[in-house]
Amino acid sequence: MVSERPSQEGKLSPGAPNDPVPFGKYYLLGLIARGGMAEVYRAKPQLGERRLYAVKVMRPQLAREARFIDMFHREGKLAMVLRNRCIVETIEVGQHDGRHFITMEYIGGRDLTQVLRRCQETQQRIPVPHAVYIAARIAEGLHFAHTLVGQDGRPLNIVNRDVSPSNVRLSYDGDVKLLDFGIAQALMKFTSEIGILKGKFSYMSPEQIRGMPLDARTDVFSAGIILHEMLTTEKLFRGDTEFALMEKVRKAEVPPPSNFNRRVTPELDAISLKALARDVADRYQSAAQLAADLDALIEGYRFDPKELRQFMRQLFRKEHAKEQEDTTMSLEVEPGGLSMSNPMGRVQTSPTVPVVEQPPRNPPGNSTMPPIVEIIQEPTRPPPPDADKPKQGFWGSLFKKRK
Repeated sequence: MVSERPSQEGKLSPGAPNDPVPFGKYYLLGLIARGGMAEVYRAKPQLGERRLYAVKVMRPQLAREARFIDMFHREGKLAMVLRNRCIVETIEVGQHDGRHFITMEYIGGRDLTQVLRRCQETQQRIPVPHAVYIAARIAEGLHFAHTLVGQDGRPLNIVNRDVSPSNVRLSYDGDVKLLDFGIAQALMKFTSEIGILKGKFSYMSPEQIRGMPLDARTDVFSAGIILHEMLTTEKLFRGDTEFALMEKVRKAEVPPPSNFNRRVTPELDAISLKALARDVADRYQSAAQLAADLDALIEGYRFDPKELRQFMRQLFRKEHAKEQEDTTMSLEVEPGGLSMSNPMGRVQTSPTVPVVEQPPRNPPGNSTMPPIVEIIQEPTRPPPPDADKPKQGFWGSLFKKRK
């Protein structure tokens, strides 16, 4: 029998890979993440193809107000039209037993915030070519959304407004995906009321902090912040108080990334600083322009997207092995704890699950995969003090505090 545990205090039973819990036409297989707006669960369909989904369930306290429900459904439906390789695919928007949910493709991996934390913990950086590639894919996804038109042919004028490392997912297969694109606007409309806007100031543009009208260039600025932080492994904008932080964002006084990382070339410095120009007229006028300059730079590194896959699997070696094990169990275990490959009822969970290599979605540039090292093709320069090692900065200290 599938678990029929009752909900306690409005909470859903999250289930587990070996203990699926029914939720509408899905089985819940465990809690993935919890945020101010919703909780996200790993899930699989009760019938049909054997694949994993991420089901985002709206928090019940928000569902008490019709306007929040309307925003959730409206923006979820908008996300369904965002079909691009750099944006997480939204499958369905629905309701079950009074719970409003959005079903998305499941991306096994880590968000960029977790990647930066791990880099600080292990005293290493995201290699420069990897960072450039990730930023280029973020810009590609943003441009697709910015230029999307409706069925009537009119521009939808979509602006994300919430581009931050926590909304960038890096998969163990080397994919780069923007998360929560469709509901970002709904989030920003009422975040001040539910107290989850705090902490987002660090990734806003100067015009957004000022409350001015926004267009696609605000997302370009936010993407520039992410690029800068990947190159330096340091927070770009930080302050002791919210007011101090907002003042820094308004001024947008940005040091070149090469001040922190000697492997950043003058060309990459220029791209980063142009994306982070305080005046929108001096900034990249579209995310496509930013992506084009980054992709042109990638060619000089002879970067193969398979390198990002290998980097993620090495950086999160234990987590990747656990992900493989949980995925195998989730798809094999039937209701009642029976396994498709072990119908007698004993679920076999080998500590080492074979890694199934999947071809990258982008065509490889070389037939052989180079080792995970930075290919440095730029002229050398005298390194600043302690340039090679990232300092124990924001993400590392935040992680320790949470521990």
